[in-house]
Amino acid sequence: MTAPSTPDTAPPPLEKVNLAHAFTDLSGPGTTRPVGMLHGQPVHLVRLTGTGPWRQHATGDALFFVTRGHLRVESRERAVDLEAGELLIVPRGVEHRTITTSEALVLMSAPPHDAEAAGQAPPL
Repeated sequence: MTAPSTPDTAPPPLEKVNLAHAFTDLSGPGTTRPVGMLHGQPVHLVRLTGTGPWRQHATGDALFFVTRGHLRVESRERAVDLEAGELLIVPRGVEHRTITTSEALVLMSAPPHDAEAAGQAPPL
């Protein structure tokens, strides 16, 4: 039997995120806003533009959910085009990058990559 929750151990309250409002809080292209954690991975809202660097996550999958615009996610083997309302899960260990021809608003979740673990800037 588990012990009852106390103020020190209580889970965080349920909080919804209005994506339309949350994205307006982002100042411009390339900005990101954390909105929570899911299975130990950060969940971010991101304004993506241009071509991102190649990335690979050794400890978990990456999720991209496009809320506005168009996003291409490329692996070394193929490319997947996503429109608003579509999502893609990139399996752990698959090298990938993002490409947009205009701004895309994306909800994403991915484990930290090696540069983040070394204290460098988080991915966009």
